[in-house]
Amino acid sequence: MSRNETITACRLKYEALKSDLDERSKRRWAAIEAKSIGRGGITWVSEATGMSPTTIRRGLKEINEPNEESKGNGVRRIRKKGGGRKSLTSHDPSLLSDLEKLVDPDARGDPSSPLRWTCKSTRKLAKELNKMGHKIGRQKVDDLLHHLKFSLQANQKIKEGKSHPDRNAQFEYINNQVKEFQKRNQPVISVDAKKKEIIGDFKNNGQEWHPQGQPEKVRDHDFIDHELGGGIPYGVYDQTANKGWVSVGIDHDTAEFAKATILQWWNQMGIQEYRNATDLLITADGGGSNSYRSKLWKIALQNLANDTGLKISVCHFPPGTSKWNKIEHRMFSFITMNWRGKPLISLQVMVNLIANTTTEKGLEIQAALDTNKYPRGIKVSKTDLEQVNIKQADFGGVPQPLKTAFSQWAIKT
Repeated sequence: MSRNETITACRLKYEALKSDLDERSKRRWAAIEAKSIGRGGITWVSEATGMSPTTIRRGLKEINEPNEESKGNGVRRIRKKGGGRKSLTSHDPSLLSDLEKLVDPDARGDPSSPLRWTCKSTRKLAKELNKMGHKIGRQKVDDLLHHLKFSLQANQKIKEGKSHPDRNAQFEYINNQVKEFQKRNQPVISVDAKKKEIIGDFKNNGQEWHPQGQPEKVRDHDFIDHELGGGIPYGVYDQTANKGWVSVGIDHDTAEFAKATILQWWNQMGIQEYRNATDLLITADGGGSNSYRSKLWKIALQNLANDTGLKISVCHFPPGTSKWNKIEHRMFSFITMNWRGKPLISLQVMVNLIANTTTEKGLEIQAALDTNKYPRGIKVSKTDLEQVNIKQADFGGVPQPLKTAFSQWAIKT
């Protein structure tokens, strides 16, 4: 069970039993629960029952050392109901409300909160509460925050940017283009680059099975090793065949690198899958090395058309919609899962992990290392651009209100 499920189950059991238990029985019961949970059990049971961790540890000591109770005068003393030290909030009734105002000033109607624009660590919260006249330490602040149902949480990416009124029509157009190409048995590929991965014995997020207590040792700081460098995976995903190609570059993610990768896919995989192909449809994000703004990308595609003899059509997705690009969730996501917890100690290890990525739906990936240089900053002259045989696509009545929102062109040899 998860942490929250365990705490909830423990709380329900305690609520059902506490009226029948005396002080000693409560702490022993709590100690047994904490022991059964294992690591973190004392904290979780404390949160579920409201008992002090010190009390639960005392219960554990009584269980583990039965003779401890008989020390002293030999009398087992149990306080009367309501005895013992009162809780901090009973002495200081305004403590909880003041803490809530500091943590969540907008919801509590306190826009002038002193911690509105600072990191709300338990140490800073305790310091501010003490300034307000409360006597409290950071550990007690942590306990009270859990009591108030607060927890540490990261930002969650859910909200999308404002959608253009014609966005749906644009997506339908791209979808229809894909279907039309597939119906004619012409290749449709989705392209993109993953972020540059540093090579070496560095931590890679995720977990991998190892003998207990024997995790793989990696460096404690992710400072790039200039001798090993990094690898840039640029991928091509065949949307019809569910196959992919990834070139791992060692220089820069440029339009020339993107073109070289697509050509590699065509020579190694595409030409065998589509022997009678005359056209190629590429779906891509609007930015990066395959940006709709990039003049070098247009020239690179002209060279690709010349090398392959294919008429190349390109559909760019609107800004902020890269998650709809098929390569993201049909190929790159599975590559990331395959190498989770595995340090990318060399470029060849990186290539092998990519090439051995499979799915239950039959995804196949080939990968290779690209050691060529792809310098940045190449200038494209107006004369060079005039050599590109490019034509803006006919959208058939689908609105194209902004060039930045939607684009498609066709490039011929």
